[in-house]
Amino acid sequence: MAPLHPAPELRRKHRRARLRTLAFLSPWLVGFSVFFAYPLLATVYFSFMHYNQIQDPTFVGLRNWKYVLGQMPLFGPALWNTLWLVVVMVALRVVFGLGIGLLVTRIKSGVGFFRTAFYLPYLAPPVAATVAFVFLLNPGTGPVNEILSTIGISAPNWFNDPAWAKPSLVLLSLWGIGDLMVIFMAALLDVPKEQYEAAELDGAGAWSKFRYVTWPSITPIVMFAVVTGVVQTMQYYTQALVAGKLASGVSVGPGSVIQPGYPDHSTLTVPQLVYSLGFQNFNTGAACVLSLVLFAIAMAVTSLLMRKSAGLQTAED
Repeated sequence: MAPLHPAPELRRKHRRARLRTLAFLSPWLVGFSVFFAYPLLATVYFSFMHYNQIQDPTFVGLRNWKYVLGQMPLFGPALWNTLWLVVVMVALRVVFGLGIGLLVTRIKSGVGFFRTAFYLPYLAPPVAATVAFVFLLNPGTGPVNEILSTIGISAPNWFNDPAWAKPSLVLLSLWGIGDLMVIFMAALLDVPKEQYEAAELDGAGAWSKFRYVTWPSITPIVMFAVVTGVVQTMQYYTQALVAGKLASGVSVGPGSVIQPGYPDHSTLTVPQLVYSLGFQNFNTGAACVLSLVLFAIAMAVTSLLMRKSAGLQTAED
């Protein structure tokens, strides 16, 4: 019979195992603490404070929350624009990305050219891509409106029209669909060919093969694209701000303040409002409240999508 280890030796062994585990986890723990936990706690703290980034913060209770949720005139339009972009932009990006992925995987010749052509716009920096897109859709001098006019179509004012500003941003996002195209191409090429062959033997057509073979195989990838798209669109800032600034024609110099949302607050998003409050108006408390509201909405939507994804996978299994 083997001798039992004494209790002190077992404790030392367990302590070494815990320290070794902590050593492996330390990069993640440091990153989580510095870049997530501390900023989140600081945001909660400053949401109850009056703080202008110069003087010491003073406690004001729920005053910032009452101001943002009940008195701020731009909170409603910014929240509506953000949610509109989340629903429309994410849905269309997923549909178009999947469609282009299906198209490219079915092409027999010139596949390298089409992959490059669809992926190249995604590599353009956001500011440069937005500048080019606003130039293309310029109502007066843009080539898109000139082409539409030559064929007898009344072209809209795009970024200068409140009704067309958000759809124009959606078109800009669809122009850079290359990231989702690559993700869906990888998922589509990973579907076993034996399943397609078996479906053909059963007399399945193109739609039946997509519904019963392709879709169940790529559902996790689709949910990944939706969840990441929601998170990214909740933080939508650069393209809307640059497009509104360029379309307004306002020249911006050193020290000037850009009022986001042109035209008529139709492109104003919650991240833009956070930046305007916190770094232009120095109302850090209200900016922190907006950040927490945006964080709560993003977490709620993401949790709902993850639960739906788990339910779909369980039903398929």
